[in-house]
Amino acid sequence: MLPWKRLLRPLAPLLLTAVVAVVPTATAAQAADESAAPHSGWNDYSCKPSSTHPRPVVLVHGTFANSVDNWLALAPYLENRGYCVFSFDYGQLPGVPLVYGLGPIDKSAEQLATFVDKVLAATGKAKADLVGHSQGGMMPRYYLKFLGGAAKVNALVGIAPDNHGTDLDGLTNLLPYFPGAQDLISTATPALADQIVGSAFLTKLNAGGDTVPGVHYTVIATKYDEVVTPYQSQFLSGSDVHNVLIQNLCALDLSEHALLGLTDRIAFHEVTNALDPAHAAATTCASAVLG
Repeated sequence: MLPWKRLLRPLAPLLLTAVVAVVPTATAAQAADESAAPHSGWNDYSCKPSSTHPRPVVLVHGTFANSVDNWLALAPYLENRGYCVFSFDYGQLPGVPLVYGLGPIDKSAEQLATFVDKVLAATGKAKADLVGHSQGGMMPRYYLKFLGGAAKVNALVGIAPDNHGTDLDGLTNLLPYFPGAQDLISTATPALADQIVGSAFLTKLNAGGDTVPGVHYTVIATKYDEVVTPYQSQFLSGSDVHNVLIQNLCALDLSEHALLGLTDRIAFHEVTNALDPAHAAATTCASAVLG
């Protein structure tokens, strides 16, 4: 076996676990109703927020995903409830089509800042709400903290966000035993390196506190998460934080990392509660059908 193949072999479990986040995409697409295709309200720049839902909602996809496949269910769910919904692609690597969220996360946050400005200009609003899955629930915090986003964002809702990094069920602890592995990940897929617990990016992001004043934070997690581990690391600390473990709302909910953001209507119901707390309704197992 060639030397570089010997080097890559120990990384296979790490990359495979990350890819788990997008494997169910095809299933989600098949399960989605025909109305799930992008249409009026989803990336419709003529959409004007109503008095009931006065802010546009920007959806921020996760690692190895894109602006469509991550939101085939949630985007129409929100749009059918009267929200103006927008999504975008970020973090593309040269020569890598279709999948995004792979580039340096601080640079991806800059792309988010540009997109939010575009949405606010189109809708005529001063602030947006952000909803993100996985990396997409964590990356906006850099925008809020370092790029002036707090003045332009009302709420951030993170679905299975890796706010304090992940150890991938302990796999990342093996990296020091494979010389060059960390450098290879950093070079090939910077976003993966940034999301490992203890990374320089996460150290900077979380220094001085998890939150910034003026933004309402919600975290929705599942105890069955196999990508962002331990799942408790997803939760934030702060005075304006609502941490939700989905099994506390419905013990029968077996969604893991990917399905929580792709198809879980119980989680979606909690998203709408976070976006419109004044009209929040109790989230239960029945929300999977009635929500």
